[in-house]
Amino acid sequence: MSIELIVFLGMIAVFTLSCFKLKLPVSIAMVLSAITGTLISGNGIPVRHLVEGTFGYLDTILVIATAMIFMKTIQEIGTLNALSVSILRKFHSSPSVLLIFLMIVSMFPGMITGSSTAAVLTAGSIVAPILMLIGIPMVETATIIAIGGILGMIAPPVNVPAMIIGGGIDMPYVGFTIPLLLLTIPVAIFTVIYLGRKYVKEINYSTIESKINVDELNKYGVKLYIPIVLGVILMLLGKVMPSVFNLGMPLIFLISAISALFCGKKVNFLKVSKEAIKETLPVLGILMGVGMFIQVMTLTGVRGFIVVNSLSLPPAMIYLAMAITIPLFGAVSSFGAASVLGVPFLMVFLAQNQIVTASAISFIAGLGDLMPPTALAGIFAAQVVGLKDYSLVLKKSVVPAIVIIIYSIIFIIFSKEIASIIY
Repeated sequence: MSIELIVFLGMIAVFTLSCFKLKLPVSIAMVLSAITGTLISGNGIPVRHLVEGTFGYLDTILVIATAMIFMKTIQEIGTLNALSVSILRKFHSSPSVLLIFLMIVSMFPGMITGSSTAAVLTAGSIVAPILMLIGIPMVETATIIAIGGILGMIAPPVNVPAMIIGGGIDMPYVGFTIPLLLLTIPVAIFTVIYLGRKYVKEINYSTIESKINVDELNKYGVKLYIPIVLGVILMLLGKVMPSVFNLGMPLIFLISAISALFCGKKVNFLKVSKEAIKETLPVLGILMGVGMFIQVMTLTGVRGFIVVNSLSLPPAMIYLAMAITIPLFGAVSSFGAASVLGVPFLMVFLAQNQIVTASAISFIAGLGDLMPPTALAGIFAAQVVGLKDYSLVLKKSVVPAIVIIIYSIIFIIFSKEIASIIY
């Protein structure tokens, strides 16, 4: 047995023991497993490498932190609620279109923050009552917002698993927008139609209008959407004229959040910011742990060992292994799955288009947020709708999950052809 395999098994054993037996946070479990790897390999406790790894995803951490402040601010001023109400008012006569737009609303916080949990707890808590009001059962509603949160986490502009995978081979997070949209939007449409359309026959808006909150929309109107529009404009200007408007996503989110203070209900920006950072600290901690974990895997040769052994698998087995191992490892952390397994699998497919392939692998990694025992998206979605048994959500998620895996593998197989069309 090679030393690299011994180190890897030791790291995984400590990681698993820390998470499931000792019930430690995922971030702390990753730190302990990283230190275990350095000790077994004979490197002692190399503080420099551990600290360097901790700050490996500093850019991503800043993006998520500022995005969460923006998301929390527009939620507090009433933008998300007004958006859902206006969609219901405009499209109640077209149930399929209504469901698709509500799905996009449920995805939106995940698109901005890169967190499925943020999407479920913010937009999900607003969209879920509307879905149930128009006739969709509780379990299907919870499944829709759970899958919506995961799709939002993978959709652009912020896809943390893709950032982690790209960082593993020094590939910048550039050019991912179109592949990620092509991956997530069709699955979003399929999921919401598959799960909800059969329950929505005809919507009587006058009957349900009294049961929804229309105060913000009636009082502030289009002003509520200014922060979102401003953010989109600044992002587009950064791409069109990078030499003039290259502000960076953290600054764009902060500017948009500050603009929100003048567009809706009065909020305490300092209080909202503290709440946002408090909610996102577990995600930021995981990213620091992931960075340390990857640094140690590189230092000890474990990453190279995984890549070499992955390359030795037959092509069909590579796809099967990827479809099974990445979501299962994501049960602990989808970010961890992206780093530990996503990077090696991307190296296996070096002959394919790297951006499209990394996008597809990140999509599979996102399913980790549905896997028990953590199942963050499923558990929080069940809580939002008042469902006690979150396993019902997981059962309903099987078909969308299979579609995600098959669709992602198709993208990897035809990545060159897809890239030749979109680039």
